Amino acid sequence: MTKNLDKDGFCSIVDNYQLFYIDLWGVIHNGINLHKEAIKVLREISKRGKEYILLTNAPRPNYVVQQFLEKMGMEKEIRDHVFTSGQASLNYLKKNLSTKFFFHVGPSRDFDLFTDFSTMKSEDINKSEYILCTGLFENFGNDLNYYKELFEKNLKKQMICTNPDLIVDRGNVREFCAGSVAMVFEKMGGHVVYFGKPYPEIYNISVNNKNKKILSVGDNLNTDIKGANLLNYDSLIISNGIHKNEIKEMGIEATAKSYETICNYIQSELKW
Repeated sequence: MTKNLDKDGFCSIVDNYQLFYIDLWGVIHNGINLHKEAIKVLREISKRGKEYILLTNAPRPNYVVQQFLEKMGMEKEIRDHVFTSGQASLNYLKKNLSTKFFFHVGPSRDFDLFTDFSTMKSEDINKSEYILCTGLFENFGNDLNYYKELFEKNLKKQMICTNPDLIVDRGNVREFCAGSVAMVFEKMGGHVVYFGKPYPEIYNISVNNKNKKILSVGDNLNTDIKGANLLNYDSLIISNGIHKNEIKEMGIEATAKSYETICNYIQSELKW
């Protein structure tokens, strides 16, 4: 049974845990503005001497997301807790694929993910050795059929996906993410290596989490909550996020079940 924290607040469970994995987009901000109540929660967690990681499926290095948060008005002490799927991807790419030619699928603004090996970027997918997917092209942000045609003759190549999220809400606008493109590639028979939630590696390399009681907080059942379930962490779903309409229509129990997940707690917004 999922417990609703809207009445008792996050403060009612904080002492049960030593480490918190907290999603950024949909929990701490909406892509445009910070959620002030969520920022207060982070400060209160710190006051109690507990750890938290702002774990995000952003296809950018840590420092780029930290700069983005700084522009939003987030203080440095909080920004220092960020760890991204882009950083996890970058660590892997540098170690294993930095000398191989790649074709980049995603917006041009994601160039910072391959600055160190930009000379290996191929403008022709047919001449590349692997595909690096960080999102969708600016001109084809809503047309997944375009990518079917693009990948048709390159399905034997490996794809690295730096953001497993399928969708995100930027303010009130819903957008496709890299995970939707990777799903197209997989359904066509291609092989994808994912970095980010719900895959365990990002949790394990972001902080020392051994022998700690952990709570994962997020708004996405496919990533935040499923990741927690896979690692046997407790979880808190923020209901005003990605699944807002589904939860409103079906309730959290039925909605979570439809995604084959279990939530320990639910809160409309992260609030102390």
